[in-house]
Amino acid sequence: MTTELFKEFKLEKDNSNPFTPHYIIDEETDFYIEPIVFTQLNGFKERHPDKFDLIVSSLIDRVKRLKKVIFVGDYESYFTEKDGYVYLELLDITDPLKIFVEDKSRGSDYGD
Repeated sequence: MTTELFKEFKLEKDNSNPFTPHYIIDEETDFYIEPIVFTQLNGFKERHPDKFDLIVSSLIDRVKRLKKVIFVGDYESYFTEKDGYVYLELLDITDPLKIFVEDKSRGSDYGD
């Protein structure tokens, strides 16, 4: 998904964040996407295939407005750090669109 989803943008390796793809839209606008966010995007694609293009275009629109963005899996536990960037979770994109995936995971019903 990494190469095909944002193939219109330049992919640049950042040695200070080697595990997070760094995409460049233009000289002033770029974004990082932590690997877990690609997993989350796949989940939305599976559950909401008819709205997936809207999610991706909204993500790109948000980057174009904010200029410097890092998409993280969790605000409290991210591993990509860069000064001057705005940190967003995928839910910051999907919630305003009213596209939700309910987390129904819970502990076992069987007990010990």
